[in-house]
Amino acid sequence: MIFLNDFTRELIGTGIVLVFLISLRIISTKLVRRYAKSSHTIEHRTNLVIKYIHLLINILTVSALIIIWGVQTKDIFIALSSVTTIVGVAMVAQWSILSNITSGIILFFSFPFKIGDVIKIHDKDFPIEAEIQDIGAFHVYLRTHDGEMVIFPNNLLLQKGISIMKNHFDDKEFID
Repeated sequence: MIFLNDFTRELIGTGIVLVFLISLRIISTKLVRRYAKSSHTIEHRTNLVIKYIHLLINILTVSALIIIWGVQTKDIFIALSSVTTIVGVAMVAQWSILSNITSGIILFFSFPFKIGDVIKIHDKDFPIEAEIQDIGAFHVYLRTHDGEMVIFPNNLLLQKGISIMKNHFDDKEFID
């Protein structure tokens, strides 16, 4: 009982933040799904973006709870600077992963092409003309006219010029 008397404000604040968390997650999920449905985005990509948004919301919720429960600001800054340093060193080594994830989110929302489109990537050293088989969080999977599977990183896809071609790959006859 003493705990309830001493921490009434913190418990009420925690309850409000948790209700806000649940509401924000439901609303953001519905908005992303509505956007995906209107732009005919595949379910896999939609779930990936929802996962990223939920991660951001959870981080903000933990920050709010830390503030509500009165953790000293200098303790928060010490912990954050330590974590940031470790993550920063790791991200310098893994910058391409973060770049590909960010590019995947940009491709999701800008949606310049879709699975089944034939694209031409304008690269002077390695030009590619292929059909998009799948768009993942890190890579786009392409199949050339010769049947070769090319896995192209999302961040390079945003850096290169791309033409969306009419599907001029010859339709293969179905032989039974």
